[in-house]
Amino acid sequence: MKLNRLIAGSASALALILGSAALAAKIDISAHDIGGQVVGDKGPEAGVWIIAETKDLPTKYAKIVVTDDQGRFVIPELPDASYKVWVRGYGLTDSASVDIKPGKTVDFKVKPAESAAADAQHYPGMYWYSLIDIPPASEFPGTGAKGNKMPETMKTQAQFVDTVKNMCQSCHAIGTRGIREVPKLFKDAAQDSQTAWAIRTQAGQAMEYMATAINSIGPDKVNEVFSKWTDKIAGGALPFDKPERPKGIERNVVYTLWDWATPGHYQHDAISTDKRNPHVNANGLIYGSPEESTDLIPTLDPIKNVASTIKEPYLDEKMQGSADAPHGTSAYWGDEAIWDGHTSIHNVMMDEQGKVWFTAKLRPPANPDYCKQGSDHPSAKADPQASAVRELSRFDPSTGKWDMINTCFSTHHLYFGHDANNTLWTSAGGPGLGGGIVGWLNTRKFLETKDGVASQGWTPLVIDANGNGKRDAYVGAKDPLDPTKDKRIAASFYGIMPSPVDDSVWGQAMDRGFSRIDQPGYIIRLMPGSDPANTALAEVYQPPEGTFGPRGIDIGLDGVVWTVLSSGHLGSFDRKLCKGPLNGPTSAEGKQCPEGWHVYRLPGPQFKGLDPKGSANHAYYVWVDRYNVLGLGKNVPIAEANGAESLLALVDGKWVNMRMPYPLGFFTKNVDGRIDDDKKGWKGRGLWTTSGTRANFHGEGGTEAYPKVFKVQLRPDPLAH
Repeated sequence: MKLNRLIAGSASALALILGSAALAAKIDISAHDIGGQVVGDKGPEAGVWIIAETKDLPTKYAKIVVTDDQGRFVIPELPDASYKVWVRGYGLTDSASVDIKPGKTVDFKVKPAESAAADAQHYPGMYWYSLIDIPPASEFPGTGAKGNKMPETMKTQAQFVDTVKNMCQSCHAIGTRGIREVPKLFKDAAQDSQTAWAIRTQAGQAMEYMATAINSIGPDKVNEVFSKWTDKIAGGALPFDKPERPKGIERNVVYTLWDWATPGHYQHDAISTDKRNPHVNANGLIYGSPEESTDLIPTLDPIKNVASTIKEPYLDEKMQGSADAPHGTSAYWGDEAIWDGHTSIHNVMMDEQGKVWFTAKLRPPANPDYCKQGSDHPSAKADPQASAVRELSRFDPSTGKWDMINTCFSTHHLYFGHDANNTLWTSAGGPGLGGGIVGWLNTRKFLETKDGVASQGWTPLVIDANGNGKRDAYVGAKDPLDPTKDKRIAASFYGIMPSPVDDSVWGQAMDRGFSRIDQPGYIIRLMPGSDPANTALAEVYQPPEGTFGPRGIDIGLDGVVWTVLSSGHLGSFDRKLCKGPLNGPTSAEGKQCPEGWHVYRLPGPQFKGLDPKGSANHAYYVWVDRYNVLGLGKNVPIAEANGAESLLALVDGKWVNMRMPYPLGFFTKNVDGRIDDDKKGWKGRGLWTTSGTRANFHGEGGTEAYPKVFKVQLRPDPLAH
């Protein structure tokens, strides 16, 4: 389904091209810029977006800026091409586009939105999905098919919200038009809207994963809640809250967009540099990770504007892929299996030499013997592993050669430590994928020996429950505490980040709503010790009362840990503020340092009837700008708020909301920042990210929409060039 831009009449959107004398005195542009002014019925239009797009380059390219308080704009540093330029803004009808080349100026006369309903089509998705009627707290816990239609494992309203955000919204942008409106194919195949929703949740190639998510809530409950929501919207309901136009420093943002990959494939995230040194790979290729959709890794040359691919190899050529999985008829692709991946490349990272590392599926789950009971591998002796879901691979751009590391532990996210061995630490994802272990690769040893077996290790997560400061024999995750022993936890790291200030490695584990095990969400501190397989000790910390659902983790150079929470918050945790003992029997619960936490409500509406201290807004992950790449300061956390269709930076306790207005449905799962040239100021640096939704076709552009690479820069003022 394609969302067409509303086009104003020619008289109301007439563009005055080629250098008006009035503008010449106000706006300074170079031969590589386009400038102008936007005026509405009541005067200059401040805080609206100007979009310039071209197909003249090797891949589709666009640049977006925001007007200043006088409605003026400068779109800077455009490659030589012919551009279509138009205006989009809250309260406005999209203007007609004008064909223009850099070095020229253009004025726009815009008209108000035709109606509140037309205006709301431009709102971020959370304004629409906040209309979902979350079951009241009195309905929990679940009582099954003969009761409230939810399983007994669905215990609280918070767990319900966490599941919707972390298992539904995290893959699909729920508030996009492609979700909030039920396709005709499904409506025609059903007698009622609940049945239509049952059919749509079995469409496409994600039906197995969706079934897992749906079963955790209850299929009948899912269809009831979501069909009432889409019925409400079909009946004319509009968001009860409205977004604000960009203001202040938000008007200084410059967005650059490139197409890459293909419309049928999606990207989980992308990488441009080494997190520990943002100067690595200056002006180099951007690399993506296409997860289940394909084995073709997209690349972008942002200097030459060229998109290409490289293919991820794997160890077992007979391994089944996405195209072999059962799938239902799609409203967009029919019975075509658009995903054909085998390697499930989830995450991509770059090292200090610009080599690219992936968490990738290289073979079927059953582990080789060196991982299992009876092996003499040090980690297998401590905690044998029967299976793994993803392993590791490494690509050398200078030679085009691959290394494949057959790990015994599952991999999900990966980050390099700051130690002499350049240890690559990996998370396992949700419980059931990692068995409560953390794995690593001594990359220095691996690159010297190419011995993937001897270079890898893993450890269970064990809490110092007896409080003696060392790891002893421990009881299992489901066993009661023993005053003489330590305690293992079943949590597995989802987010992972080695600390830049000490030898600790921090992780984050999902709430029970995601994990389907009876434990809360944690952030976890792991101290490896001298022999990590046998000496590593963990500390767990629950988010403060009234918040829940940690997802993703990062750490500033000040040692402060950040995570986003599905309660609608960004949370920080500073272990230096802890006052009481951090080990002992009570530490297994994770409530021993409430004073270490500080939470910040994400901007946006809240679901009706829920605690207004929270928000319907949702962020998939968080990234800390340690080195002031963007220009908002060092150690600034930036939440990837796919609910808000924006990047949210927290600066001195206040939000800077960088909304991506085009294409509608901006949805990202990661950010990284790169410095290409210190001497060029803001023009020599920027943040990089990519489209992260599994269903890019639910947003603006439909099946013709490609995943995109986004570059975000912050200039001194809205007219800088």
